[in-house]
Amino acid sequence: QVQLVESGGGLVQAGGSLRLSCVASGLPFSSYAMGWFRQAPGKEREFVAAIRRSGDNTYLADSVKGRFTISRDNAKNTVYLQMNSLKPEDTAVYYCAGQWDYDNSNYVQAARYAYWGQGTQVNVSS
Repeated sequence: QVQLVESGGGLVQAGGSLRLSCVASGLPFSSYAMGWFRQAPGKEREFVAAIRRSGDNTYLADSVKGRFTISRDNAKNTVYLQMNSLKPEDTAVYYCAGQWDYDNSNYVQAARYAYWGQGTQVNVSS
């Protein structure tokens, strides 16, 4: 009964901000690394951000560094993606994903994540 549910997507103008949330259930959340990926129409799914189980280590794609921040609240089984200074090129469906965390894992490859949410749409208008 593992379930990841994203929320917080919507329509925003360029330069604006959104905060995405992902609530997990049915898994030991504090033992899992969590990631955010996105996919635009006709394009491959790409890595956006990831955070290890303790929250001490985070990873960001070069395209979003300085604009996006990933965080987690293990008490709430929730991971967040704060998106600032949004650009039209950020328009995509954003997916939350989880993998059991261990030393020397890879956090930017989609294939390493066993669990995925249904996605939330983010549209950034110019």
